[in-house]
Amino acid sequence: MDYDLLIDLGTGSTRAALVDRSGKILAMRSFLNRYYRDEAYPDAQFFLPQEWQSEILRLCLDLHAEHPDIQVRCVSAAGARQSIVLLDAAGKPFFGLPNIDNRGREFMGDIGPQDLIYRCSGKWVTEDFPAAKLLGLRKRRPELYNRIHTVLSLSGFIAWIFTGISCFEPSQACETQLYDLEKGTWSDYLCKIYGIDRAFLPPLKMAGEYVGPILPDLAEDLGMRRDARFVVGGADTQCGLLQTGIMPGDIAIVSGTTTPVTALVDHKFYDEQQRVWVDANLCAQGYLIEMNPGVTGLNYQRIKDVLAPDLSYEELEQAYSRKQSFLATASFSSLLFYERRSLRHGGFFLPSPWPDNMTRVDLLWAALADIACSTYEQLQRLIDLSRHQRDYVFGCGGGLRSGTLCQMIADLSGLELRLLPGFDQATLYGLTVLCNHACHTDTTAMEGSVLRFTPGSSDLIRRYHERWREERLSLNPPVSNN
Repeated sequence: MDYDLLIDLGTGSTRAALVDRSGKILAMRSFLNRYYRDEAYPDAQFFLPQEWQSEILRLCLDLHAEHPDIQVRCVSAAGARQSIVLLDAAGKPFFGLPNIDNRGREFMGDIGPQDLIYRCSGKWVTEDFPAAKLLGLRKRRPELYNRIHTVLSLSGFIAWIFTGISCFEPSQACETQLYDLEKGTWSDYLCKIYGIDRAFLPPLKMAGEYVGPILPDLAEDLGMRRDARFVVGGADTQCGLLQTGIMPGDIAIVSGTTTPVTALVDHKFYDEQQRVWVDANLCAQGYLIEMNPGVTGLNYQRIKDVLAPDLSYEELEQAYSRKQSFLATASFSSLLFYERRSLRHGGFFLPSPWPDNMTRVDLLWAALADIACSTYEQLQRLIDLSRHQRDYVFGCGGGLRSGTLCQMIADLSGLELRLLPGFDQATLYGLTVLCNHACHTDTTAMEGSVLRFTPGSSDLIRRYHERWREERLSLNPPVSNN
């Protein structure tokens, strides 16, 4: 049996796994990503890529020590979007700018023309993208900016670790706001607007292609086959969507730290009101229309860690199944995407005085329902914009391990939610598909049944949604133009 070494570098944590060609995971290791505050800005964070590199290689060595007889066929990686690693002229990684870094925020008012930028990049002007992060670095940390020789995505950084070769994949390149979606190339125009040196951006390479052979010392240390190669991966969202098998006209929900709601189309989509992001799909084959409620699953995880560290997710699901009413609502998602604004305030809404029958389960259920309602609002609008005709949507990602959340989404939307086998490790499965493509090998079907959540008769989540909308709006009223 062939095995691949697959690495998923996310926002909160990083995983390395040995996976067979059907997507079955033999073993997996992980670590929590570490970030630091940059006090030169009101809201800036960075990471040290050499720290991450050491931790990634440690995971790989641990996997090899556990399974010394397995010789790896391919290595590949997926990475969180909108995060970059900077290399200096000596080819050494010296600084990392994560997706949660907002060092460019105070300079966004100087960037324009915004309509042309949106047409070219598929993204509105915001501090979320690496173009803004690099601008902020140049404005206030020129000593760091002037060291830059090469900019890499997170998946490209992993490729560089294993091969020493620099490249960028289109599903990651489109997240920089320095990429021309229609032409499928780096944009001199966008680089000029942001004042970014075009020479920083390495050649584009398609997902599923070989980057090159694994560095000999690494291949020996990890017991790899002599002909082991690195296969181009891509953005974690797009890799995860491979697992769903979506086709043009389909919509899929990717539930994780955030919850992208995406529609696959075969033409470059343009929305005059700029309510969506348009992304490049893997291999630049088609486009994704995206709406996103922002931080979702990470909120639920943190609230559980505080309120119920002693309860398993399975125990919570059992408690949720008995609920017939709600005592609290919650608002913690971070974006009102279709209005292009952040939700700066959140919290629980509780009756006063505190009800004598209120429990922590009520608060956790409310936090989960917040994810369902936030996701549904994106889904509802994306269905209208994309003219979606199906009576179902696909889902993938670890957040959908919660059957309660899945049923909430089905009940709100009136659509069947379908989860294919392997949905909870969708990114790793997508990387398996890419490795098989590179090796001219078919991906054997993963065992298991399709999970189908059909709309039910309960109106609990619909009643919650009505109150949730009112209370979230009271925390985050529309911004006046006056």
